[in-house]
Amino acid sequence: MVGDGIDVETAVRGVLGDLLGLGDARTAALEPGTPLFGAMPELDSMAVAGLLTELEDRLGIIIDDDEVDGELLESFGALVAFAKAKVAKAA
Repeated sequence: MVGDGIDVETAVRGVLGDLLGLGDARTAALEPGTPLFGAMPELDSMAVAGLLTELEDRLGIIIDDDEVDGELLESFGALVAFAKAKVAKAA
């Protein structure tokens, strides 16, 4: 969990890499502008549910269904910003 010294961006990067099997190089290359849903074939609608569940588990947050929209998964930066806001609210 984030309280254990892992920052949010690292956690989100780890979830994407682990869940989607991106490999070390692709995972490390994720930048704020990197497009996600619709651009990464690995991140399909089935993978989104697993991604959100894993983020909840690793970050100790709860993501409500009404918070999930296209903007959330538009880019790596958007997903990190969302996760940071959720972690700050939960603290």
